[in-house]
Amino acid sequence: MTVATLRERQTATAAPTTAILELAGLHVSHGAISALKGIDMVVREGEVVALLGANGAGKTTTLRTVSGLHAPASGAVRFCGERIDGLPSHAIVGLGIGHSPEGRRVFADMTVLENLHMGAYRFKRQRLRQEDLERVFALFPRLAERRTQQAGTLSGGEQQMLAMGRALMGRPELLLLDEPSMGLAPLVVAQIFEIIKEINAQGTTVLLVEQNAAQALKVADRGYVLETGRITMQAPACELLDDPRVRAAYLGEAAR
Repeated sequence: MTVATLRERQTATAAPTTAILELAGLHVSHGAISALKGIDMVVREGEVVALLGANGAGKTTTLRTVSGLHAPASGAVRFCGERIDGLPSHAIVGLGIGHSPEGRRVFADMTVLENLHMGAYRFKRQRLRQEDLERVFALFPRLAERRTQQAGTLSGGEQQMLAMGRALMGRPELLLLDEPSMGLAPLVVAQIFEIIKEINAQGTTVLLVEQNAAQALKVADRGYVLETGRITMQAPACELLDDPRVRAAYLGEAAR
């Protein structure tokens, strides 16, 4: 998809205005190390927002803070207008935030089906679990074929599908994806990003952390660039994709 095509797509679609996630002045430290240094970010309902940056920039810390796995030193995290910083992770999942973590983190000794049911633990009604299972199997037919297989025996791409499917079993309004293409073959990467587009088209807002900047910006509406704990750029995805600084830093091109 060309930059011009991306720009036409984004111009033709009215920008959503309702903020589903807001980070305001967020500071997070790991011991004596400042990982996030007062970042501000907004993800609007219906968007795919890409968060780009080098290793160690603070991308994973951002997602883990939204999920309640890190406590901010200061600042606020708001979901649908309500502060959620300080809530435990299980409560945040219950509010409607799903997280597919870096490195997949599937339960290796459990089957595909058991892993998916773990993602639906907050739903007690079997009918809801079955509906969500059917949705996940429609998005990821390979998981349906492997439903009785132990997760640890799956390929890397299949484990990534399982991690995403498990997060979707919680019926999230906001899906956090941390490096979904890491370590995968190019054909599988393309497939994963097509599925991300379909998940979003079905109504789920996505905050995407991804080293593959070209792929991320092709599916995103907007993007932020995070450098050593600070937001240094934010713009529509098509503008970032065409920005010489982004192309030099993240797309492997010489600065123009």
